[in-house]
Formats: sequence, structure tokens, C-alpha cells
Amino acid sequence: MSSPRHQKVMDKLAKTKARLVLDQPFFGVLICNLETVITEDLFPPTAATDGKKVYYHPAFVEKCTPEELEFLVCHEIMHVALLHMCRLGERHPVKWNFATDYVINDLLVKENIGKMPAGGLYDPQIVAKGEGMAEKVYDLLPDDLQGGGQGGAQEGDGLFDKLMDPGASGASKSEIENNVRVLVAQAAQIAKMRGKLTGNMERFVGELLKSKVNWREVLRRFITVRAKVEPTFARPKRRFLDSDLYLPSLGGDRMGEIVVCVDCSGSIGGSDLDQFASEIRSIKEDVRPTKVHVLYFDHGVCHYDAFGPDDELVIKPYGGGGTAFEPCFKFVEDHGIEPECMVFLTDGYGSCNCQPPGYATLWVTTGTDQFPFGEVVKMEP
Repeated sequence: MSSPRHQKVMDKLAKTKARLVLDQPFFGVLICNLETVITEDLFPPTAATDGKKVYYHPAFVEKCTPEELEFLVCHEIMHVALLHMCRLGERHPVKWNFATDYVINDLLVKENIGKMPAGGLYDPQIVAKGEGMAEKVYDLLPDDLQGGGQGGAQEGDGLFDKLMDPGASGASKSEIENNVRVLVAQAAQIAKMRGKLTGNMERFVGELLKSKVNWREVLRRFITVRAKVEPTFARPKRRFLDSDLYLPSLGGDRMGEIVVCVDCSGSIGGSDLDQFASEIRSIKEDVRPTKVHVLYFDHGVCHYDAFGPDDELVIKPYGGGGTAFEPCFKFVEDHGIEPECMVFLTDGYGSCNCQPPGYATLWVTTGTDQFPFGEVVKMEP
């Protein structure tokens, strides 16, 4: 149970989050997907992040004005969005923290986000010389970390946060990277739809998302996160038994129904469909949804199949023609299907003049990544 002091700090942070959701939706969406932890174990008593959680020392939050706290919260968000905790490599952690802080503070000042707390690291010239990249700014900083001022310094001198090992949260770096990129894309879409994504931030998001994402991991996370499951040997994975491999499947509460939509307009190649079908079959075996609905569509739904937990799932192409996504959502509604989530395999080129449904949507795309709602992941080899 949190102390009255910690609860007061949480309330102060909650007000900042609420303002960000309304005024800065890009940052608001991201901070709402990160767990907030109030702890007095931080030294120096500032803030920290490991990519999944943001930690705040109550003394530091208490002394911040609302504008400074807004800057601080967005600063932590940017560490996560830029995957700074995953990019440390063999670099000196304190010097790396300095380099990343210079980059973030420069960006937030340019975006006119809140007010930077006194003593924060700010040097537009070194950021410009490093082309806005933390790795290049790091190389420009002196190695003497006992100095002070604009270059190297001791931990806590000019820093108002620290980067933590992402492995401490129990998550792999690849899991964190994939999840962050999906969240950043989603946050950017929401901000853009509300007309609150600046050109500078749009360029930043574009550069970040250029890095390849393992679409299989994103697809698996997207579906399995909606099922309460744990590894079990009570029901081994059937597809490995012929190879004398006794591997655990996932057991626990069976998840509800899911919908899989396959674009049959002729734009999806056979190899793409085979990879996608293989991954869906594997996930189905692990989480055993009560039913998998498969819709094949072009300008309308041209074929429909449904598979129970013990049915062998088969995905093969049907139809051919123009592409429209609206019929898939209408089919689900007209047939009274209440899915946990919907997954599309498509090149993305088609009409989608409809409102976001009441269930999660993932677009696995071989083409454009511009969709009006939902999560998006590019299918890469």
C-alpha cells in the first residue's frame, strides 16, 4: 500500500499525464502505456526508465513545477521511444546518459514542451554537430567523467534521470524494441489524426520506424497478450511430436475468438501468405482460441472459414480484384462475432472509411503503413 506521500506524488503525475493526453497526444499515448513507479531507492534522487517502467523519486517530483514535470515526463518518454536503454552497447553508461540527454533536451526545447528543470544538459551546437544522433554526440564528449560543465561529469551533475538495464524488468531487448516501435507508430497515428504531430516529430518517428521490426514477434505478442496462458507439458506442441521433441504449449484460460482477414486482391504473394499462415497456425496451437474466423476479401468478403480449437487451420487464397476493408468489419458485425482482436494481412492499398471497432486491430502489411487506426507492422523477410 502506498504512503500518503507517494500517493500525492502519483496524483501530481496523473495531472501531468492528463494534460499530455489532451495537449500532446503523442507523448500522452506513450506514457499511458508505461508503468509508473514511485521509489526512494533511486540515487541520485531523480528519475529513471528501463523501457517498460518509469521510476520517479518523490523528492524530485515534489520540487518540480507543473511545467518542469511535463518536461521531465516527456524526457523519460523520449528515452523509451528512442530505445536509449537498448543502444548502450559497450559505451560508458554515464557518458551515454549525457549524450542521450543532450539529444532529448534539444528536441523538447524545440518542440516547446514544458520547461526544462534548472541544470539540465542543453547544448544545441553539440547536438547539431552530432547530427542529432546520441552515438555521434557521445563520440564528441570528453572521456574524463570527473570533469563538469558541458562535457563529461559525474552521475547526477546535470542529469535528472538515469537509464536502467532493460533486462532488469524480465523482458528481452528485442521484445522491448518491438513493443516500443509498435507503440510509437500508434501514438504518431493518433497525434496525426488530431492534427497535433509536428513536422519535426513526424520526421523523428519516420526515422525511428525505418529499423526493421520482427513482424512475427509483434503478431505473436499482439494475440497472446490477450490470453492468460502459461507454458505446460500437459499438452505438448503437436507439430514437434513427429520429430521426437516434447515441447510445452501454452495452457491456462483459453482466449476468446479472433478474426484473421486475408487480402486476396492479388497483391499478396504466395510466400507471404505461407509465412503468415504458418505463424497464425503456431499461435493458434499455443493459445487455443475458442474460434478462429478467416475472412478472404478483395472489394468484399469473398470467402469465409471458421476453425475450432482442435481443427486444423488452413489458409489459402480466394477471389481477386480491388481492395476494401470496410466489408470485413461489417461482416463481423452482421454475423454477431465478438472477437478479442482482428489481424489483417494486406498491402494496405484500399479504402477504409469506417470508425475504429471495439476490438484491437493489427495490420500486417507488405506495402503502405498508413492506416486510420490500430497497430501496424511491416512484413519483412
